[in-house]
Amino acid sequence: MRPIAFVIPGDLSLPTGGYGYDRQVLARAAARGVAMTHLPIPAGYPAPDGEVLASSAAAIARVAEEAVLLIDGLAYGAMPEAMIRGFNRPVVELCHHPLALEPGRGAAETQRLADGERAAMAAARGVIVTGRHTAGIVAEQFGVARDKIAVALPGTERAARARGSGGAVPRLLAVGSVIPRKAYPVLVEAMNQIRHLGWTLEIVGALAHAPETVIEVQNQIQALQLEDRIRLVGPLGAADLAAAYDRADLFVMSSLYEGYGMVIAEAMARGLPIVATTGGAAAETLDDRAGFKVPPNSSQALAEAIHEMLASDEKRKTFSNGSWLAGQTLPSWDDTLDTIMTAIGEFVG
Repeated sequence: MRPIAFVIPGDLSLPTGGYGYDRQVLARAAARGVAMTHLPIPAGYPAPDGEVLASSAAAIARVAEEAVLLIDGLAYGAMPEAMIRGFNRPVVELCHHPLALEPGRGAAETQRLADGERAAMAAARGVIVTGRHTAGIVAEQFGVARDKIAVALPGTERAARARGSGGAVPRLLAVGSVIPRKAYPVLVEAMNQIRHLGWTLEIVGALAHAPETVIEVQNQIQALQLEDRIRLVGPLGAADLAAAYDRADLFVMSSLYEGYGMVIAEAMARGLPIVATTGGAAAETLDDRAGFKVPPNSSQALAEAIHEMLASDEKRKTFSNGSWLAGQTLPSWDDTLDTIMTAIGEFVG
């Protein structure tokens, strides 16, 4: 197979689900001797200026002519079609989540991104998505033929079963960047509705991507006088994040939309009972044995489900057992890499 240049914008070490996916793919490729190299391009996407685009094009021009370009959708969806056509190398997109569907953008910006993303996808040999739900969106809303779409589900590392807090007050955990799509204001309001119960909540995730949202959540926590019960922890390294999962008694997710829901899979791999929304692919990622599913953007539904979990040790134990069983069947990162390599071979030949 041809060598592959995996084109990724910005800082690959950032603690986001998309970058985490990319890091795992690169690591598995290196461990298995697959001819895949990381080609960094500047940050600035999905709103690149002329300098960012020119620097990106120059970096790609230095790639061997026989190579395949696997381009992360954070950049690819914002690249002009003419620029893509000028690469003169076969291109495959890795789409974690269509840029145009990210909440918090104005109508004009959303339309601009949608139009550009549709043209970019048309210029690719194929599109690899990280969830089945996203595959349907890419086909139906962006016009990509079904035989030009492949689904490479995220892998999940095997982990020890979570031991829990061991205390009388249940410890809740949410993981994900503090951005509009994660709907943390909905979660905070849900927790306020059940403030009469004993609980604490840690929200672990990057704070740099949407500063206005971070301020909104912080102000909300203060206004509700929940500072001693809800903490925005910020991003954690792998060891500290594993420790946060280990000491949790219940995992919660309030997201409006997920292309897959990697954090749900990580929680199931540790046997945590879960309350999560059904936004996007989250409904199919969360096994019915593992917890409750509620509609997105409803603090009342979220509060009722969390209340039911907190009110019954037996219910949490039952869902914990189901979560652990479901977690043992999740795909590995080797499975993810195999799917990507097969797809590239089929798209490019």
